[in-house]
Amino acid sequence: MATMHPAPIAYFEGNYVPVEQAKVSVMTHAFNYGTGLFEGIRGYYTKEEDNVLVFRLPEHVDRMMRNAKVLCMDIPEDAAAVENICVELIRKSGFKEGVYVRPIIYKSELSLGPTVKDVASSLCCYVIKLGDYCDITAGLDVAVSSWRRLSDNAIPTRLKSTGSYVNSSLAASEAKMSGFHEAIFLRENGTVAEGSAMNLFMVHQGKLITTPVNADILVGITRNTVLELARDVLHLEVVERDIARTELYVCDELFFSGTGAQVAPVRSVDRRVIGAGKPGPITLQLQELYFNVVQGKVPEYRHWCTKVY
Repeated sequence: MATMHPAPIAYFEGNYVPVEQAKVSVMTHAFNYGTGLFEGIRGYYTKEEDNVLVFRLPEHVDRMMRNAKVLCMDIPEDAAAVENICVELIRKSGFKEGVYVRPIIYKSELSLGPTVKDVASSLCCYVIKLGDYCDITAGLDVAVSSWRRLSDNAIPTRLKSTGSYVNSSLAASEAKMSGFHEAIFLRENGTVAEGSAMNLFMVHQGKLITTPVNADILVGITRNTVLELARDVLHLEVVERDIARTELYVCDELFFSGTGAQVAPVRSVDRRVIGAGKPGPITLQLQELYFNVVQGKVPEYRHWCTKVY
């Protein structure tokens, strides 16, 4: 869990305001019903350029704006404006280190009733300093959760909706209370979905395998990045298919991906050691490549990095 070190300025109700003034009423619809939608976006500081590079900003904003349709959300700002707000907030912060940007579209109306149609929405956004969200070196000890992943026909996990993260919180808390670092969700049909708040990749017999987009997962920007890098740069065979729980115990390598997790190796599942019990060679290759990409060091993918200053 990240400690909050916020920038002094936030975006709220159409204005840049001191972060302590960016507050909602206890009667706000989103506070009462979990009717919010957010993105988590990283910026990486590079000493060589003395700049912060925001990773795949347009893709994150595009996902949020598309998913807003599911919750019947309309806001005055278009995608270009949201991108500009994210960058401007980092500039106003003056941060020259790793940052995390969180734009949120939320039902801002002061109204009662569990509905999303014809309820006014607004945009807010804040920035915090952020280093490593979890251990990305030694490997994580994880457990399969007793909680099941939400179904797309219940609360769609392709949306980063605020209310749906109760599901993630229950799984992650259960794992940590039992002495593990993280949790893995199963779907209602018993197949693997993803981690509590990150996608999951498995290496087995030289193939990189991950669950498909219709497996009740977030369609992750980092997930898509890893898939492309694995296929086009490392020339790995990439497979998207259902994964059985027991495959987790017998695979060669396992890792999480996500804006927070980045590329985080897993060394054990349910106290069964994965591979050699340390980050495997393919995981390490992908991890190194990923960090070179996000810091603007790979020319072919420089277009994924938006300069702040």
